Amino acid sequence: MGTQVILLVLGLIIILLSCELFTNGIEWFGNFLNFGDGVVGSIFSAVGTCLPETIVPIIAILSSMNEYNSNSVDIGIGAILGAPFMLSTLAFFITGLSVIIFCRRRKSGIFLKINNKILLRDLKFFILIYSTGIIASFLNNSSIKRSIAIILIFSYIYYIFITVKSDSSSYQELDKLYLLKIFNKKVNLPAILVQLIIALAGIIFGSYFFVSNIEGISDSLGISAMALSLIITPIATELPEKFNSIIWIRRSKDSLALGNISGAMVFQSCIPVAIGIMFTSWKLNDIALVSCILSLVSSFIVLSWSKLNKKLNPLPFIACGISYAVFIFYLLTNK
Repeated sequence: MGTQVILLVLGLIIILLSCELFTNGIEWFGNFLNFGDGVVGSIFSAVGTCLPETIVPIIAILSSMNEYNSNSVDIGIGAILGAPFMLSTLAFFITGLSVIIFCRRRKSGIFLKINNKILLRDLKFFILIYSTGIIASFLNNSSIKRSIAIILIFSYIYYIFITVKSDSSSYQELDKLYLLKIFNKKVNLPAILVQLIIALAGIIFGSYFFVSNIEGISDSLGISAMALSLIITPIATELPEKFNSIIWIRRSKDSLALGNISGAMVFQSCIPVAIGIMFTSWKLNDIALVSCILSLVSSFIVLSWSKLNKKLNPLPFIACGISYAVFIFYLLTNK
């Protein structure tokens, strides 16, 4: 098992480094096309950092299609559901905690200055679409399930449309394109595309490493593949969102911090869930359903607090951390 753990960690490192490379490249790609920071932050950056947790279930599901492997299917579904769970609980919690830690150096102190309309829109969108995906797991008619999957895909297209339509903010200064840092040359479209291709290849390769080794580890530890993938996969693959949010909170860029998380939640409730519905039986067990319910509860807490209070403080985000603790307790008491 020692070798499998090393390879698992290696896969996670490759995924994270490739994700960072992709995010940097996709932001430059958005800048090259003259999009504002709203589109690049909520769509390009969110989708970029979502790639690892999207590729992992795709690799797992594809590996189970040639020869049925229930572990691979469970890993795929666990990774699909684990991403929105981590974002709506642990990522929100870390964001709230960061506000408390950096409150003395922040311009707004303990309060968060955000575009409340965008946050409310994202959370409402997530709750509605994610609930629809969960309901699909209780249906036996495959045609209806496929129809729901198509609806989820078009829902995200609509989300992109309304986000682009409302985008009016100026673009933020970017780090230099990583591929050209050592050459000190002017950024150009071919260099951006090459970096994106390299990053995507790294994400796929790292995801394959991850999927192929998590199965063996789950067997050795006697832990279900779904439970392991619900926790391990998202903690690692959601690191970019968490790290970015900490940096933005520290710099008092609260809208970017929360938009990166809520935008990723919308993406995760649409595209990966649609893939799961279309290419698996999409029957969620008790562990999966508990994670889904806690995701919705956490999102509803932040949504309700944002609607009822004019000033947003860390309290609702800290409460989201309780949902994560409840899930861990559930896993430990229901092995």
